[in-house]
Amino acid sequence: MQDFWRLSAADLAALIRSRKVSAKEAAASALLRLDAVNPKINAVVDHRPDEVLAQAASVDAAIAANEDVGALAGVPVTVKVNIDQQGFATTNGLRLQRETIAQSNSPVVDNLRKAGAVILGRTNCPAFSYRWFTTNLVHGDTKNPRDPGITPGGSSGGAGAAVAAGIGAIAHGTDIAGSIRYPAYACGVHGLRPTMGRVAAFNAALPERGIGAQISAVSGPLARTIGDLRIALEAMAGRDVRDPWWVPAPLQGPDEPKRAALCLQPDGLETVAEVKMAVAAAGLRLQQAGWVVEELATTPPLREPAELQTRLWLGDGYEAQLAAAEREGDPGALACLRGNRAKVQPFDAAAFSLALTRRATLARQWLQFLETYPVLLMPVSAELPFPDGLDLRDEASFARVWRAQLPQIAIPFLGLPALTVTTGLVGRIPVGVQIVATRYREDLCLLAGAAIEAGGVPSTPVDPVG
Repeated sequence: MQDFWRLSAADLAALIRSRKVSAKEAAASALLRLDAVNPKINAVVDHRPDEVLAQAASVDAAIAANEDVGALAGVPVTVKVNIDQQGFATTNGLRLQRETIAQSNSPVVDNLRKAGAVILGRTNCPAFSYRWFTTNLVHGDTKNPRDPGITPGGSSGGAGAAVAAGIGAIAHGTDIAGSIRYPAYACGVHGLRPTMGRVAAFNAALPERGIGAQISAVSGPLARTIGDLRIALEAMAGRDVRDPWWVPAPLQGPDEPKRAALCLQPDGLETVAEVKMAVAAAGLRLQQAGWVVEELATTPPLREPAELQTRLWLGDGYEAQLAAAEREGDPGALACLRGNRAKVQPFDAAAFSLALTRRATLARQWLQFLETYPVLLMPVSAELPFPDGLDLRDEASFARVWRAQLPQIAIPFLGLPALTVTTGLVGRIPVGVQIVATRYREDLCLLAGAAIEAGGVPSTPVDPVG
């Protein structure tokens, strides 16, 4: 059987639509790849081969009937285990939710299926999707296919590891503090955090989310090419009335000057030399592609929005979250909550009001900045991807991890889109750059990302390293 799993989503969909390859052949190839590499990395934690092949057969039948099967015709994709897929448990990495079986699909799953995608399997995440590492007590540890000694990222670590290893051309992830962007960075692929409201979200199997998550958590794609991110975003962004925050914004905005800001140490970030070099090199690639790139000493505030995002994310309902984590007994979840207690408590009505009020002020500053510079290049993290489990070593290591993730945590509070573009390797450790644009201008992130990608990226798919 041919290695169809090596192809980009765009190329594979074109072959399937033209009937040169059947969706069932593509699905069978993807299942073989999953069987070959998943035991080494534990990226996919639930899949049903018969259902995968049945989905593919329905795509083939639609093509045979000359029906429009969508941009992702027959492309195998994975979805994160924290969203509803009918008949599967929405575990979110929790033993407590092993029996939380979804009776319907989330909007993301429905929209991917409408675009012709075949849902290959469900990918791992840390308990409660809290960490930039992917371990839990129900599904076990996910390993980075490039180097098992470094984190695969989190919380969409299974998604990043899967797409890097060729288990699906596209992976779904979610992001409230970097959970798409960081796994892409750690695994050497690309990952797009869309604007809040771009991709409809709803899990009927779970209680309604608190306001912090409602206004900052998003679903988005990880992929091995920028082109595949573009196709995936179009598929995911379909209308769904179940999400009152969904916005019918166009995917392509008006032309803007090809002008970018570049900042190596935004808001005083203690960026290591290897990351500075990667961001500077990405800026040079943009210049070579005809962009005007201006290096700045700093940006609008990141520290304050990062602090307020942490409060909204973890402080709202903190005691209930802590009680659930104690029932679960997950060390990483408990470390996250206990380690941030002083940052988020007390969280009363006054603190809540202040956070939302400051959000408007800080977002305004950023929107005005992005009027001058349509895109911003900055680090994804202050450091290269961390040694796996670093946040559990001691208090200093926990603080180091959170300090380095400042550029990721702040962006959701501001409601902005951001893209991780992988650019190279330091040894076998991936490195890359984060691109930020104004609201609903993911197209600008992708435009700049494509220019940077053209300068070279780490090869994928990869065979997992032992």
